[in-house]
Amino acid sequence: MAELITERIRRHATELRLHGIAEDPDEPIERAEAERLGYREFLDLVLESEVGVLEGRRYQARLKMAGLPHHKTLDEFDVSFQPELDPKRLAELRTLRFVERKVGCLILGPPGVGKSHISVGLAMEALARGYLVRYTTLDDLVRGPRQADALSKLSNKPAQLQRPHLLIIDEAGYVPLEHADANRVFQVVNRRYTRGSTIVTSNKTVSEWADTFGDEALAAAILDRLLHDAEVLAINGPSYRLKGRLEALRQATDRPEPAE
Repeated sequence: MAELITERIRRHATELRLHGIAEDPDEPIERAEAERLGYREFLDLVLESEVGVLEGRRYQARLKMAGLPHHKTLDEFDVSFQPELDPKRLAELRTLRFVERKVGCLILGPPGVGKSHISVGLAMEALARGYLVRYTTLDDLVRGPRQADALSKLSNKPAQLQRPHLLIIDEAGYVPLEHADANRVFQVVNRRYTRGSTIVTSNKTVSEWADTFGDEALAAAILDRLLHDAEVLAINGPSYRLKGRLEALRQATDRPEPAE
C-alpha cells in the first residue's frame, strides 16, 4: 500500500513539476516523522525544498546562458599578488551596486594581471543573486554580425546582448577594429546605456581607445556612455601567467652545475 501511495505521489509531483518530491518523495516524509513535524511545518518543509530545487535549476540555466570561459570566483583571486590593487575598490565592486544602478565598469591593466578573472568573478556573484549575465570577447562580439553581413543575413546579436542585466566585453584593445566593427560595438553599448551594466576589460588606457576603435569620435562616444557614473578599476602589477614561469626559471638557474 505504501509503495502505491509513493508511486502516486511521484506521478503527481512529476505532473506538477515538483522535481524534488518526484525524485525522492520518501526524504521529506522520513524527516517529518523523525522531527515530529505538524502538518503546517511539513507543508512548509516540502515547499521550501521545492523552491530550493527550482532555484538551483534556474541558476544552472543562467550559468549556461552566460557563456563564461571558466567559473573562477573572486575568493580564488590572489589580491596579495597585486599590491597596488585596492581591496576596498574590489569589495565595492563585489556589492554589485553598479549593476543595480545600471552603470558601466572598466577594468584596465596590462595582460595577465587578472582582469578577466575579476570580471568572471563578478559575473559569478551576479548569477548567484539572480541576475542574467552574458560574456563575450570583443572579437566574438563583432565577428558574428560581420559574418552575417558577409552572407547578407540579419544578425540579432545586438538585441540579444541588450537583455542581460550584466554584459562582459573581455579583451578590448588587443586588435584594432575596422570602422564597421567599431560601430557595432557602439550600437551594443548605446542600446545598453542606462538599461543595463556593461563590464569592459582592456589592456589599453582610455586615452588609447581611439587607436583600438580607429576613430576618435567613435571612441569618445563609446567612452561617454561607458564612463557615465562608471566604476573604474586599474590594475598595475605583475602577470599571473608569468608567475609560474618566472619561478621555474629561477629554480633552474639556482641549480648547481653537474660535476664533470
